[in-house]
Amino acid sequence: MARILVLHGPNLNTLGIREPDHYGSETLADVNQRLVEKGQKWGCQVDTFQSNIEGELINQIHSSMDKYDAIIMNPGAYTHYSYAIFDAIQAITVPVIEVHISNIHTRETFRHSSVIAPACKGQIVGFGTKSYDLALMAVREWIEGA
Repeated sequence: MARILVLHGPNLNTLGIREPDHYGSETLADVNQRLVEKGQKWGCQVDTFQSNIEGELINQIHSSMDKYDAIIMNPGAYTHYSYAIFDAIQAITVPVIEVHISNIHTRETFRHSSVIAPACKGQIVGFGTKSYDLALMAVREWIEGA
């Protein structure tokens, strides 16, 4: 059974409350439940983790080796400046998909750039919380194709 880790960065615990025009009204618990259920339906185990603390996210990335087949990560604001998360992703062999609920390329200028993207297998942005579902589908296809 494939194991997938979904990491949520800072402020994603406020989904459903924070800027619903950008992030929608679905809560993080709703997103996680949907991903876990979809994973079970597809024969995958999906584990989720959220933190507002960069080091905790890095610890999760480091501990993914020999434990997970892929990581789906929404790094939140760390996207734009966390070379530490970039380095953590570079240090592992587990493929990572960067996910964003909103389209970071059409928002404020400071959000247009991701320092993490070059370390990731791919990036999915702008499809609301369904961006996570699309990433899960991509992981499933990699695993089935492997």
